[in-house]
Amino acid sequence: MSKQKRTRRIHSREFKTETVKLVREGGRAVSQVARDLDLSDSLIRIWLRQAEVDDGKGPAGALTTAEKAELSQLRREVKVLRMEREILKRAATFFAKENA
Repeated sequence: MSKQKRTRRIHSREFKTETVKLVREGGRAVSQVARDLDLSDSLIRIWLRQAEVDDGKGPAGALTTAEKAELSQLRREVKVLRMEREILKRAATFFAKENA
C-alpha cells in the first residue's frame, strides 16, 4: 500500500480555529480529528501549539499569529524600500554623470 503525496492546501483562519476547538473542547483525539478532516496529525499539532502561543501560554519568545503577520508585512515593506533606494541611487548616479 503506497502513500499518496498530499497537495499543499491553504486553510482559512476560521477553519484552523474550529479544528483546534474540536480537539480542545470536543474531547476528540488529534488523530481522530485529522482522519475526519483529511489532515495530517502533525498539521493539527502545529495549529494547537500556535493557538497556545496566541493564548499567551506558549514558550517565551514565541511569536503570536498577529506578530508573524506583522513581521511578514514589515519584511515585504523593507524589500520594497530597498528596491526603491537602489533605483534612486542609480538615478542619482545617472544624473550626476549627465551634469558633469
